[in-house]
Amino acid sequence: MAAISASQVKELRERTGLGMMECKKALTEAGGDIETAIENLRKNSGLKASKKADRTAAEGAVVTRIAEDGSYGVMVEINSETDFVARDDNFTAFAGRVADAFFAAKSEDVAAIMEGELEAAREQLVQKIGENIGVRRSVVVDAPEGGLVGAYVHGGRIGVLMTLTGGTAEAAKDVAMHVAAINPAVALPENMPQDKLDAEKAIILAQPDMAGKPEQIAEKMVQGRLKKYLAENSLTEQAFVKDPNQTVAEYVKAAGGEVVGFTRFEVGEGIEKEEVDFAKEVMEQAQRS
Repeated sequence: MAAISASQVKELRERTGLGMMECKKALTEAGGDIETAIENLRKNSGLKASKKADRTAAEGAVVTRIAEDGSYGVMVEINSETDFVARDDNFTAFAGRVADAFFAAKSEDVAAIMEGELEAAREQLVQKIGENIGVRRSVVVDAPEGGLVGAYVHGGRIGVLMTLTGGTAEAAKDVAMHVAAINPAVALPENMPQDKLDAEKAIILAQPDMAGKPEQIAEKMVQGRLKKYLAENSLTEQAFVKDPNQTVAEYVKAAGGEVVGFTRFEVGEGIEKEEVDFAKEVMEQAQRS
């Protein structure tokens, strides 16, 4: 049986709001798999879906550049080892220089853009700061004909490129801000992958209040809950953060446009980093000396 770590219990507690013992039990039954534990808890108790929270390991910054006419935008993630370095003037200057290069080339090819002068600048920065610095990823987003791309970066850590057909630069930026804050799963309900819908349907059917329901009634309940699930997780159907009395789609329509899609970067998402117990490390060093 897999050993359950305190960090696993802590993460499950943060994502579900349940007690420590309940979380430990759920993890034990799931063999230490957090996603399986959450799914089982939802089936058994109707626990609301929690957003997938990939452990962010790397620090750094997300930087965007938008063409003056809104015809395209570029977003780049540049990583450092610590948040302290990510706020250093030398790092931010380098990050800006990198973003400018990707924007000028209108490219997503990290290896090609970083060749030559930029790679030399990166190596010099590593030597000066004493931390590993790397350019992780880039994306280029083109606006549809007659549309535009807007951008928003929150705290240097979360960046969004928002694409609209028609509309205004202000509307695109506002909706990008909404995406940064709420992190919807998809832009439009029809964009939701079928496997996600199938998984959600299985969870709904396994919930206690579905037991013993006639097939026709159960199907109506499932469809109603799937509709709610799509509304909660689709950008266009969500209540707009700046005016909850209207949906995002309604806000954009009032500005003369429609939502096409978005790309969202969060610093370090999907990268795991070993957590260091500094007190333990100091004690071990003291004992060795």
